[in-house]
Amino acid sequence: MNKSFSGLAVNISAFIVYSFKLLMFVIILGCTSTKNLNEETTIPGTDQKSGPSISSDDHFGIWVKPEIKTPLIFDSSDSLMQTVKIYEESEILSQDITVKEFETPNYLEIKSAVADKIVENYVNSKNKEPGGHCLMVSKRRFEKAYKDIYGHSVYKDLPNSMATTYYTPREVFDHLYDSASGTHRGWRSLPKEYRGKGSAGAIAFAGMGTLVDNLGIWSGKLIPGAPMQVWRYKKDYEKVIWGVSNKNFDPLGHSFIFIEYVRDENNEITGIRIADQGFQSYRPLVPDDYEVWWAINLNI
Repeated sequence: MNKSFSGLAVNISAFIVYSFKLLMFVIILGCTSTKNLNEETTIPGTDQKSGPSISSDDHFGIWVKPEIKTPLIFDSSDSLMQTVKIYEESEILSQDITVKEFETPNYLEIKSAVADKIVENYVNSKNKEPGGHCLMVSKRRFEKAYKDIYGHSVYKDLPNSMATTYYTPREVFDHLYDSASGTHRGWRSLPKEYRGKGSAGAIAFAGMGTLVDNLGIWSGKLIPGAPMQVWRYKKDYEKVIWGVSNKNFDPLGHSFIFIEYVRDENNEITGIRIADQGFQSYRPLVPDDYEVWWAINLNI
């Protein structure tokens, strides 16, 4: 009788442990990419292949280390989707979630033709949740709008003054936009004041807009179409700025486009509506979602 009871207890304990592990797996899987972790994909318009995505407990964990390079000669070829090999590693996650429709924002508030076009393209898009990496989706929306307005790639208009001893203006722009991090001299040649700010930092360094910090964002200073970069934890953001080489470093961030403010009956800001790949655009974001917020109001 004791042996039967003991066996039953063991079976119940094993079932509880299995159920708990299964529950944790489902929770983690719910916020990771649907892409095969060992799958390699070719970047449109190039022969390059991206490395495997790495799972995380948030939609977007990124650790990017630029490879050490010798001084390069700047090539300003005009190709919207052209890329160069500037990373050793990249870890990015994404998640598809159905987007809920919302009212068209007030275009009279937009001060930039490119920002206007970003929002217009998004509102008119039949696929507001394309999936994939939030970083690439946000960047593609900005680049497409820029080309729609000016007829050529944004890379063609990057100032030569952005170049460093190690990187061309294009590479500097891409490193900053992707929030790449490292400890070698190449990474440290990038301007510290723009590191970790993602799209906002890269575009600001290019002279194409004005940075807006957390206070400005939540006091109503953003115009629709503003690219944004946020970080779940301030400590991760600070590590990206100072540079890390630990391959296990997996900061939790998100890249997206600001669409409009959400206000209550007293006209107080309660949230922001965004355009991303489908991870969080199904609901308004609120201040507590992230500890670090950066955006840029475009002037182009």
